[in-house]
Amino acid sequence: MNTDLTNTTSSKINAALVQARRAIGSPAVGMVLTLVIVTDEANHYDALKAAADASQEHPSRILVVIKRPGRSPRERGQSRLDAEVRVGGADGSGETVLLRLRGELAQHAESVVLPLLLPDAPVVVWWPVDAPDHPVRDPLGALAQRRITDTYAVERPLRELAARAASYAPGDTDLAWTRLTPWRSMLAAALDQARASVTSAVVESEADNPSAELLARWFADRLRVPVEQVVTEGPVVTAVRLRTAAGDIHIDRPEGPVATLSIPGQPTRTLALKVRSTAELIAEELRRLDPDEAYAAALRATIPSAGPVRLG
Repeated sequence: MNTDLTNTTSSKINAALVQARRAIGSPAVGMVLTLVIVTDEANHYDALKAAADASQEHPSRILVVIKRPGRSPRERGQSRLDAEVRVGGADGSGETVLLRLRGELAQHAESVVLPLLLPDAPVVVWWPVDAPDHPVRDPLGALAQRRITDTYAVERPLRELAARAASYAPGDTDLAWTRLTPWRSMLAAALDQARASVTSAVVESEADNPSAELLARWFADRLRVPVEQVVTEGPVVTAVRLRTAAGDIHIDRPEGPVATLSIPGQPTRTLALKVRSTAELIAEELRRLDPDEAYAAALRATIPSAGPVRLG
């Protein structure tokens, strides 16, 4: 059920949500959190699609904040809130509200969002593209237990990663880190099987990939070894090599969803290691709302390395 509201208020949006729920006979008590997406017109469709897919696992109230401050002084001086309320249907099992904040109201999004939060439920804020310099200090970020950014989606990922390290607060996370979960799980399991001390590490990836940078920092923090970063054609992280006295532990994924794992003294194995969708990454982040201490440590670690090396 869809309801369009023009030049509206938060109280009218809440009333429309209640009315829509009653009309379809579906109460809101089953929703587990509020997900606030802060984006623009160009990126809101893809972000909403990912959030809606994730809501199949985590029924949520999704609030999409689209700021349109205006270009001219007259537009910037006029405030207006337009909303589209969607309950049920293709957008998932929860509720979705698209909020278009025009003029001066775009600078005070928290005043619109706060009355629409589910009572006694966690709040997650996600910036799909451009995040504030200090997410925890942002008026919307201050409302949340979890703040999600994505350094892979910006023009200068490594510079953005440095900004994330400088402004980190418990509850911050980055989808560039979430993309590493399968890699980290497989590498930890391989180390348990090899039972050998790592002397150095190599991470191969496309240039300026924040996931590869975080993986290298994770090795530096956890293993305390030199880490070499090798630039390849990608996509994303293509291979990881952990050097030990017994031989190399090697995961190689040059392309596609399949990788090979080599452990000294064991036959080479084929593993499923696909590049996961944004919806899968968001669903993983919504499973845990506590501070990610491993991400914090990796984010702040320094890499003892001479710098990246390009193959070929």
